[in-house]
Amino acid sequence: MSALIFKISAVWLLSILAGFPLFASMGLAAFAFVLLGDLSASIVPQKMAQAMNSFPIVAAPLFILMGNILAAARITDRIVAFATAVIGWLRGGYAHASILTSMIFAGMVGSAVADAAGSGAIEIRAMQKAGYRPETAAAITASAATIGPIIPPSLPMVIYGVTADVSIGRLFIGGVIPGILMGLSLMVMVMFVARRQGFRKERFKGFREIGRSFLNGFFALMTPPIILGGMFTGMVTPTEAAAVACLYALFLGFFVYRTLEVRQLWPILIETVETMGLVAVLVMAAGALGWCMSISRVPQTLTPLIVETIQHPLMFLLVCNLILLVVGCFMEALAALLILIPILVPAANSFGIDPVQFGIIMILNLILGTIHPPIGVVLFVVTRIANVSFETMSKAILPWLVPLLVVLAAITLWPPLTTWLPNHVMGP
Repeated sequence: MSALIFKISAVWLLSILAGFPLFASMGLAAFAFVLLGDLSASIVPQKMAQAMNSFPIVAAPLFILMGNILAAARITDRIVAFATAVIGWLRGGYAHASILTSMIFAGMVGSAVADAAGSGAIEIRAMQKAGYRPETAAAITASAATIGPIIPPSLPMVIYGVTADVSIGRLFIGGVIPGILMGLSLMVMVMFVARRQGFRKERFKGFREIGRSFLNGFFALMTPPIILGGMFTGMVTPTEAAAVACLYALFLGFFVYRTLEVRQLWPILIETVETMGLVAVLVMAAGALGWCMSISRVPQTLTPLIVETIQHPLMFLLVCNLILLVVGCFMEALAALLILIPILVPAANSFGIDPVQFGIIMILNLILGTIHPPIGVVLFVVTRIANVSFETMSKAILPWLVPLLVVLAAITLWPPLTTWLPNHVMGP
């Protein structure tokens, strides 16, 4: 069996080096496993279909659809106006408002790239007009965008929950405190940078302006409470909450703000299908490869080895953090999750680590890779908006990784930051 695993690993690596997409290389490895193991090739498509035959995973396309509807309906402008009215009067107020906007927007779209693309253009231009350096404005926006997949709803959490058999509702609730801490830590960083770079202090426009902007964006601001409130009260599952959120987004676009037209629905659906198609093929290929690993007992072989070698849960988490941070720099987050979950989650369970805590640690590590070279997909988004080079952006983002790494260390060392709220809301 070990010789067979070596052969399919070689097929996988060679196909990646040959330039095949990741899902294709995983699929080829799965086919190599069944053919070299004298099994029926029809097993692979069966396992691929089984991977998608899951009610919770229906939440993924629904949350993607909701994000696309909100973006098309131009809801972002109202959220940015409200955040600026609330906190924009502080020194470095536009930076603080950018972070607050990302925290609110995170409760709608659950994606770092969507956050950066959706609100990034407005935020970066506002900061540049206020005299911020382009690379600094882009770095603040990029680092704040990483809050997107941590504060629910979150596409990576849906994928982790389905693949690792963990409650998606608990993961969603477990991400609230870490997401808020990420926002606060970035705001503390802004306070230091604002003094050093001489960000000006804006005039407080008064509580009337806060009230006006709140009323103007009230229905949009209610999106996160509707999603979370439904799950907190047990009225809806995460999948049902995603469906409700889609209907609510359509209601906002067509009837409340009237910024959406019927002719826009077809492009929205096409974009949603294209995005979900990429997610689906990864999930299907990973499902087939995961089955190959399972029947060859790879997790059962590696778990005791990891436990015997590392021996302490905290040391295991520290090693995982290092591995995941490196992997996140070179691989897309969802693909890395699907590959590493079958290996790392059984080991984490053996150490007695809460699966919710471990899931959020995995996701945060991999999301940090989106704002770090060489892949850095969020960096590519903000460099185009701010019109700065990728090399300049790669240097400018480094200080903004520090507060996010501090939050990562905190949730690693103190599990209640991720487990207390789910246990309090949903029971132990």
